[in-house]
Amino acid sequence: MAKRLGKETVFITSPEGFRSRYTDKETLAIYTMVIAGRINKEITSTLQAFEVKALGLSGVDGGLLAAERKKRLIVIDERGRKRAMEGGYTGRIVSVNTELLELLFKGGYVPIVAPLALGEGGEILNVDGDRAAAAIAGALKADKLILLTDVEGLLLNGKVVPRLRSSEAREILPSIGPGMITKVHAALEALEAGVKEAVICSGMGENPVLEAIDGKRGTAIVP
Repeated sequence: MAKRLGKETVFITSPEGFRSRYTDKETLAIYTMVIAGRINKEITSTLQAFEVKALGLSGVDGGLLAAERKKRLIVIDERGRKRAMEGGYTGRIVSVNTELLELLFKGGYVPIVAPLALGEGGEILNVDGDRAAAAIAGALKADKLILLTDVEGLLLNGKVVPRLRSSEAREILPSIGPGMITKVHAALEALEAGVKEAVICSGMGENPVLEAIDGKRGTAIVP
């Protein structure tokens, strides 16, 4: 959508290896329109078609996700050097309104949360989807967090690792590529917040969520 609107999307990489979209004001407007609008409603309507009582919202609604705006970012440039840049409209989640989620659960609704958060000044902020899921799971003390992707799980030497302790996952973080490192980091954040298990697995094929719950798919990371 950004390309169609003539806006170039810029990706940045942190010294830790995290790759993310740089969010200036124009990018935030497009991102909000797409992630909280089209994509959120497509997921919500699909679940409704399968008779799931899905309710689409974003982290901004009801103050569901509160975040601290990042004032400055340290990134690695094309020459491999560190440099600082203005933080834009990205945020770090600091709290989750679990009361709102519990109200929805009691009504039998499944909340579909677009990863946007409310800043301290009431501004909308872009937050990472995996880490937003981890924050929500941790705040709810969920039994399990499932992070879906397009590969079967965490790959080491070409093979899926079926199970890892959190201490083992931390040790191998430097060797994990930018596509997977954010998911592993989110899994570790969830475990630190009290989630009992985090599973990274493919969302393709039949019943990926049920198979992840049953331990038949993906990489399970445990405390």
